[in-house]
Amino acid sequence: MKRKVYIETTIAGYLTARRNSDLVIAAHQALTVEWWANHRHRFDLYVSDIVLCEAARGDESAAAKRMVEQQDIDVLGLDERARELARVFIERRLIPATAVEDALHVAVATIEGMDFLLTWNCRHIANAEVAERLAGVCLELGYRMPILCTPEQLMGD
Repeated sequence: MKRKVYIETTIAGYLTARRNSDLVIAAHQALTVEWWANHRHRFDLYVSDIVLCEAARGDESAAAKRMVEQQDIDVLGLDERARELARVFIERRLIPATAVEDALHVAVATIEGMDFLLTWNCRHIANAEVAERLAGVCLELGYRMPILCTPEQLMGD
């Protein structure tokens, strides 16, 4: 059985964006393209309604490219358990109230039993200190949080 990966919005953004002049961002884009082309097939991929809403925002042409890349990925809904878990993350100041979508991504991936949450959001999601505190809350509430990682960290053989 394949392991399950929740694809957060930044992945489609880096996958479809014009090459950035910032060397770090350009490297992240290249790693995303590499993972998408050569590693994603090892996993069962999922997005959520939240990802699709975020991906549809902004420039119409760019949004269309993001949506095309996600069209064959299973979509997870947002249920009351996920909303409550996200609320706890925000209430305990693990994720700021201004980043509700980030809290919802982690909550949906956790509630739905994902093995990994793939993201380039290293501020609120794939951040070791934040992840440690989020995982503690999840454990306290009876959940196992997925591993929060970047494409580079999920490029095994």
